[in-house]
Amino acid sequence: MRYSFRQLEVFLAAAHFQNITKAADSLAMSQSAASSALKELENQFGIQLFDRVGKRLQLNELGRLYRPKVESLLAQAGELEQAFLQHTEVGALKVGATLTIGNYLAVELMARYMNSDNHPRVSLEVANTRTIAQRVIDFELDIGLIEGELQSPELEVIPWLADELVVFCAADHALARQKTLSDDDLRSATWIMRESGSGTRQTADRGLHGLLPDLNILLELEHTEAIKRAVEAGLGIGCLSRVCLEDAFRRGNLVELAVPEHRRFDRQFYFILHKQKYRSAGIDRWMALCRELEHYDGLSEMAR
Repeated sequence: MRYSFRQLEVFLAAAHFQNITKAADSLAMSQSAASSALKELENQFGIQLFDRVGKRLQLNELGRLYRPKVESLLAQAGELEQAFLQHTEVGALKVGATLTIGNYLAVELMARYMNSDNHPRVSLEVANTRTIAQRVIDFELDIGLIEGELQSPELEVIPWLADELVVFCAADHALARQKTLSDDDLRSATWIMRESGSGTRQTADRGLHGLLPDLNILLELEHTEAIKRAVEAGLGIGCLSRVCLEDAFRRGNLVELAVPEHRRFDRQFYFILHKQKYRSAGIDRWMALCRELEHYDGLSEMAR
């Protein structure tokens, strides 16, 4: 072959950091060695993969075209190397999950995955839907588990698990005594909500369509536990996944509020993968473990 895997690694690192010095540091190379490897790769094929502006390297159109192909090739090579070393097809995995999934479901899945014979490692990044999607697009995560709907020409979005949001309040809140809330009740309430860009907020906004301009949103918070504590303190009412609330409902700290029948807060959890990402045995194993959760009797069972 006219190229080496090392040259390809330098190419990917430079694409990620947009700086040859940082790319070299990430690969434990000298700056001159990394620069030479990248230059040799381009010279061997008479191509230019980056636009160079000062010390910054910006992928050009050709670089963007080849990046997913190189990513896929190195992923397969890494899997083969791991199989040679560990005699297994299931290797380390980089997983991203949105907050509800990451905080309430992913840890159990990680334990099951790492319980394989060779004890493969899993790294987990927890963020909102927008952030996880971008990290998968940039090949910085192998797979994402998200709770928000999205459309991207670069991503394969695969339905996984059904979920629903619940409107809730503190046990001593005035609305806790009502059998069913009206739209006027929802409009006049003070709300503690997830931040924009999260899958939970997306579903909540959809369920509250027609009321959004009139809602009194006191706080927008990134973390579900912070929202639960704020609601429990009587600052307002909230809207989160049932899987986040089952323990608090059982303890009686928080209570579910019945919303008008025409207000729907159901949603879907999804897998997201880059369309050009190599589907390794590890990814297939992870997805199989996730799908085993579908045999539970609802998300409340999974949270226990």
